[in-house]
Amino acid sequence: MNRIYRFRVDLSYQDFTAYYQGAVKFVVVRDDSGLLLQLPAGRLRPFITPSGIHGRFELELDEHNATRRLVRLE
Repeated sequence: MNRIYRFRVDLSYQDFTAYYQGAVKFVVVRDDSGLLLQLPAGRLRPFITPSGIHGRFELELDEHNATRRLVRLE
């Protein structure tokens, strides 16, 4: 059974630099229900802009907790 989580990310470009360079491997976010999620930083790389990573996201995991998809909602 797949699980879906929705959460907001607000990271400046400077804040994400450590993740982007590989110094930090995970980003911790809180989903809309209050659950803490630990994401591999690389999952957010497609969403980086000159201002950083900002917006609401939806993460879908499969029954083995593997990422099926991560999309920006707004």
